[in-house]
Amino acid sequence: MSIIVKSNKIGIGPQKVRQVCDLVRDKKVSEALKVLRFCEKREIAIVLTKLLNSGLAIAQGTQKYDLENLVIGTIYANEGPMLKRIQARAQGRAYRIRKRSSHVYVELKEA
Repeated sequence: MSIIVKSNKIGIGPQKVRQVCDLVRDKKVSEALKVLRFCEKREIAIVLTKLLNSGLAIAQGTQKYDLENLVIGTIYANEGPMLKRIQARAQGRAYRIRKRSSHVYVELKEA
C-alpha cells in the first residue's frame, strides 16, 4: 500500500521542479524534509514540503503506516496549463511569453 499526494497548477515550470524532485527521490521522508529545508530553490522546496507533510498527515490519520519507515517511492512533475502572454517589442512586433505551470505527484511507501 502507498499514499498518493498530488498538487496541481503550481506556478513554477516543470523543469525547475524536476531538479528539486531529483534531490529527494528514494529517500526517507524525514531525510527529504531536511534536504528541502536547506534547498536553494525556496519556493519549490516549500511546495514539496507541504506535499510531504500532507502525506504524513494522511499516514498518521489511517494509523496503518509506520511514520519512521516511510520512503518517497515516486515523485515527478508534469506540465500543467500554460498561460500565454504578449510582450510588446520594437517596430510593432509582439513576442509571446509562456508562463508555465506544473502538476506534482508524490507517492510514499513503507521501506
